[in-house]
Amino acid sequence: MRLVYLGSGDIGLPTLRALAAAHEIAAVVAQPDQPAGRGNQLREPPTKTLARELGLPVLQPERVRRPEAVQALREVAADAFVVFAYGQILPQAVLDLPRLAALNIHASLLPRWRGAAPIQAAIRAGDAVSGHTIMFMDAGLDTGDILLQREVPLAEDETGGSLFARLSALAPECILEALELLAAGRAPRVPQNSALSTLAPKLERPDGRIEWRHGVLELSRRIRAFEPWPGSFTTLPDGRLLKVFGARLASEHGRSDVAPGTVLGPDGDGALVACADGAVRLAEFQPEGRRRLSARDWFNGGVLRPGMTLGA
Repeated sequence: MRLVYLGSGDIGLPTLRALAAAHEIAAVVAQPDQPAGRGNQLREPPTKTLARELGLPVLQPERVRRPEAVQALREVAADAFVVFAYGQILPQAVLDLPRLAALNIHASLLPRWRGAAPIQAAIRAGDAVSGHTIMFMDAGLDTGDILLQREVPLAEDETGGSLFARLSALAPECILEALELLAAGRAPRVPQNSALSTLAPKLERPDGRIEWRHGVLELSRRIRAFEPWPGSFTTLPDGRLLKVFGARLASEHGRSDVAPGTVLGPDGDGALVACADGAVRLAEFQPEGRRRLSARDWFNGGVLRPGMTLGA
């Protein structure tokens, strides 16, 4: 099958490799190179790097809805588009171009968690399962008919990073099966029940600020969900930012005589921090301008002290 792959994020790299091995990739469409790092040097999307490695042509329109971009995609004459973490909304003029369909790989079990951050949303909500949906794209926000779905169970210590990796590895199997069904004319189209939909909006770095007044379950899930992006952070008493990692429940250590955000002390290799209804056990910390170390090391170095209040 002659395909166009539209994707920019590294979650889709195994998928692009698998598609290139099984089908003809007529073009890879990625976001334009973006300035990044301290030097603001241009950095290309991971999919562009892989496409060059595989010898595939790359298109990087500033806006895929512009007439020149639509015409370039029309000239490719693809049987199907495969879209995975592209980063731009495709207009109907683009969705109508492939001969068979434009398929999207979405990292949730739609209609649950429509939007840009379904991986983090599933962990933060305490979902028992996540997975992939392959859907026929339409002009709505993840509202297209479902072709197939695959579930993965969420572990008790699941993080955004660990679920990202597992879904990245699962995606090739899903899309290859979907394309096989599409080519054979046997692809089901199951309408979504929008009454059951939930939203997972795009996350920004400020979303990672910790509110210690929340409960232990909410904080633990949130910190795990936001690792590594957008990350979770609080502040030291001197105002410096403090990134935190490796949250676990420690509700049996709760105390009612201390303010939320109070460092209660070490707990094995971790540190206990009070919240609204207990305490969260944190494994690692990274103060602004310093490297990431275990809680034990920060206690030994005097950065963390029992009784100090974070985020005050």
